[in-house]
Amino acid sequence: MNSPTIDPQILGEAADWLVQLHSGAATAADREAIAQWRQRSAAHAQAWLRAEAILGDFRNVPAEIAVQTLQRAARGNGLSRRQTLTRLGLLLLAGPLGLAAQHTPWEQWSAEQRTAVGEQKHLQLPDGSALLLNTDTALNIAFSPDERRVRLFGGEVLVTTAQDLAARPFIVETPQGTARTQGTRFCVRINGSRSQVSVLDGTVEVRPQYLSLGVPLHAGERQSFKLNRLEAVERFDPTALAWDRGLLLANDMRLDQLLEELGRYRPGVLRCASEVAAVRVSGAFSLRDTDASLGLLGDSLPLKISRLTRYWVSVEARS
Repeated sequence: MNSPTIDPQILGEAADWLVQLHSGAATAADREAIAQWRQRSAAHAQAWLRAEAILGDFRNVPAEIAVQTLQRAARGNGLSRRQTLTRLGLLLLAGPLGLAAQHTPWEQWSAEQRTAVGEQKHLQLPDGSALLLNTDTALNIAFSPDERRVRLFGGEVLVTTAQDLAARPFIVETPQGTARTQGTRFCVRINGSRSQVSVLDGTVEVRPQYLSLGVPLHAGERQSFKLNRLEAVERFDPTALAWDRGLLLANDMRLDQLLEELGRYRPGVLRCASEVAAVRVSGAFSLRDTDASLGLLGDSLPLKISRLTRYWVSVEARS
């Protein structure tokens, strides 16, 4: 399906607001003005999403680096910020650049609880339940007399639920659907247009947003889902889910998959050369010191770790 045409003037305004938001100088009044601008019409809301998508490849680069890149491009070509962003958008839409573009919904900017890239955060909830927010995660907590709800906007959260005297269900809501339970331990992760639920203890009901019925998922089972579709249930070893201990446990994992996971815990771009993508890797890798993990890969495998800057690292075959 082709994307709807958006008035260039509106898209340009979205570009200006988005660059202002990333500039580090945005005030509370700016954020309120942006929110009001987005609500003017469906076209304004769509333009904001389009502008975010265009800037998506800069998402894991620190904000000051991304904005400086835009500013340098503008000065070098005599372009306005909106023209620069539009041209970057044409380049991004023309083909893949080896980066994983991820949308940053407005809710992530205003979420009550957030973690930065590489950060984890423990939260104790009023009912005795506990949350562990993984790297680059945003969520809101919304308890009511009828339910205990966590709205996950991006990232990953490990939930350890407590039994509730009022027997309220515990629900983790994502853009794609919900995971509902009473008392258990499970993990919910948003991965692009999919959500994934991994159950460590107990049973969780998984329901995509556009399906009327949910399905039970048991300990040791993992399932991904989209808005209107459940994917196949997978078995996994709960002891291998070790990010809460700061570890990535690889068992015959493809190198490109391992680097994709490590890349979630460090700012910037971590690139895997195509000629080594299928190399199989096993071992325990630190998520709290990803440079040490990259060093371990370089020491134990015929790989070369190249650093253009601290924010741009490539893993290639050693010559």
